[in-house]
Amino acid sequence: MSGKPLTVVAHLKAKQGEQENLRRELLALIPTTRQEPGCINYDLHQATDDPGSFLFHETWTSKQHLDDHLGRPHLKAFLGKADQLLAEPPRITLWELIG
Repeated sequence: MSGKPLTVVAHLKAKQGEQENLRRELLALIPTTRQEPGCINYDLHQATDDPGSFLFHETWTSKQHLDDHLGRPHLKAFLGKADQLLAEPPRITLWELIG
């Protein structure tokens, strides 16, 4: 994977009654993250048929840049609130462009 951009897909599901709070918290991550070294894109989506379901589509120039992102204060602060906002742990998959 080294030397190639890394794509992250993260699915997040809000607890009942926490949809707007989760949406607000996720949107707040975007401006800071987009300024991080190695961030190619950091895009948030909301399911049209389930407004409590969110998806981040991210691309990083390297796994190291992703690892650095995961240790940044703004992301750690969000993760500290995750238990009260999320119905289940985030489902995160890593992808490499092959064509």
